[in-house]
Amino acid sequence: MDMNYDAILVVAFGGPESREEVIPFLENVLRGRNVPRERLLAVAEHYYHFDGKSPINQQVRELISALEAELERNRPRLPIYWGNRNWSPLLRDTLRKMKDDGIRRALAFVTSAYSSYSGCRQYRENITRAQSEVGRGAPEVDKLRPFFNHPAYIEATVERVGDALQAIPAAARGNVQIVYTAHSIPSSMADSCDYVSQLEEVRSLVSRALGQKSDALVYQSRSGAPGQPWLEPDILDYLRTVRTGNSASAVVLAPIGFISDHMEVLYDLDIEARHLCDSLGLPMARAKTVGVHPRFVAMVRELILERVNPKSERRALGSLGPRPDVCAENCCLAPQRPEQQPAPVMASMRKEE
Repeated sequence: MDMNYDAILVVAFGGPESREEVIPFLENVLRGRNVPRERLLAVAEHYYHFDGKSPINQQVRELISALEAELERNRPRLPIYWGNRNWSPLLRDTLRKMKDDGIRRALAFVTSAYSSYSGCRQYRENITRAQSEVGRGAPEVDKLRPFFNHPAYIEATVERVGDALQAIPAAARGNVQIVYTAHSIPSSMADSCDYVSQLEEVRSLVSRALGQKSDALVYQSRSGAPGQPWLEPDILDYLRTVRTGNSASAVVLAPIGFISDHMEVLYDLDIEARHLCDSLGLPMARAKTVGVHPRFVAMVRELILERVNPKSERRALGSLGPRPDVCAENCCLAPQRPEQQPAPVMASMRKEE
């Protein structure tokens, strides 16, 4: 494999930065999906609560700034570009700029730690589609591996959760439970990837490092049709059972499914979950995501070095080991609607060739 790279491409979800951008952004996210208009408008209200500005773009800017400093200090000194799936700066525009700048080959860091269709394969499809839109001369792009069990990611997560444990009032620390949260996905999507087992691995690694025996893995931010099975339990349903069963004196919500404190973390946890905990009389603290934690930023550099030098150690904790650089053909397939028949594997891969 040719290991000569001349740029880093940070690939993120994207988000609106004003009230005027909210509806066009959500329409872009939901394009081609049968989502009722009422649902779109309901989600828009989450953004309006923050005056229409998602924090995700600013957090990507901060990550890029921290990574630029890390690469400047420790090498490799590569320029960093940024392209989003759903909002400006869009991937196709970024790849066009890279082409104009003479970039031939880039490594993509996707802001998703886990393997799933929406967190891995779909981003690869987005990159491929953007390359086709740019046309001849578009840069080649290789995606860095999922990093959920990288030691530096776990260390940063442990520190964030540990800080939240210390934020619980002393009088409520007798039986604190860590409630790990991740974005719910359709069960049919979960069946074709290791998303759940990877989350369970992180849950186990973090709790063990903290000496914490009381914990749970739950899901948040479900957005599918009511009749479609999605991963459960839902965070709000679970918190109600904690209080009614008196199984914990307080909870720490640890959003391990996210690397930054973006809209779904702020609204679903800091507003909805906190409001519920307050109404239940259940003390709660929410752990920060890894964000620009120095260990996390250093981890990104380490992933880059893995691809630049294939003899580098590929570090991973737990039983699942380091993920491969190139995904298997049948990994992280798109979820199938009930009326759809599963497509042959090679047909589903054709768009990525």
